[in-house]
Amino acid sequence: MNITAEMVQELRRKTSAGIMDCKKALKENGGNLEKSIEYLRKKGINAAASKLSRKALSGKIQSYIHLNGKIGVLIEINCETDFVAKTEIFNEFVKDISLQIAALDPKYISREEVQSDVLEKEKDIFRTQAEKSKKPAAVIERIVKGKIEKYYQETCLVDQTFIKDSSKNIKTLLLETIAKLGENIVIRRFARFKLGEDL
Repeated sequence: MNITAEMVQELRRKTSAGIMDCKKALKENGGNLEKSIEYLRKKGINAAASKLSRKALSGKIQSYIHLNGKIGVLIEINCETDFVAKTEIFNEFVKDISLQIAALDPKYISREEVQSDVLEKEKDIFRTQAEKSKKPAAVIERIVKGKIEKYYQETCLVDQTFIKDSSKNIKTLLLETIAKLGENIVIRRFARFKLGEDL
């Protein structure tokens, strides 16, 4: 199929991918725009994963106040350059992550941050609950494993379902943003405050 300049430009407009990448995607997918978008998205996420080891020392610290001052979030998200830190895509990502933290109250950024003693305590609770079912030990262990996975999805930011799009989690959103911007992005730290909490 003949790939026209108009087709390439349309794909570029929808994905922000480079000209050569757009041409290749359209050729690989017989000129189908939707399949080409999906192809680039998958390719971008794979390429983004390779950027995760690069240093990210620029970025921004942002505050977000929700529910008329009843919930507040302070967050630091890093990228590699000041140029990217000023882009609309980066700032939209920072805002989305702030909203996510305000809404779903994660305790950790990733599962690697969950302390082993906390994890063992959760496993013991889940195992005790499962043992009441009188099921075989192997089944109980599978139940515990499933409940731990659910625990990660509830308490770890990158494992949480994105509140604006339930088809993806925060890790996928992060990788998509890295792919769009071509730089590593790191959610460095956050604090969430709720009025009257722990008083």
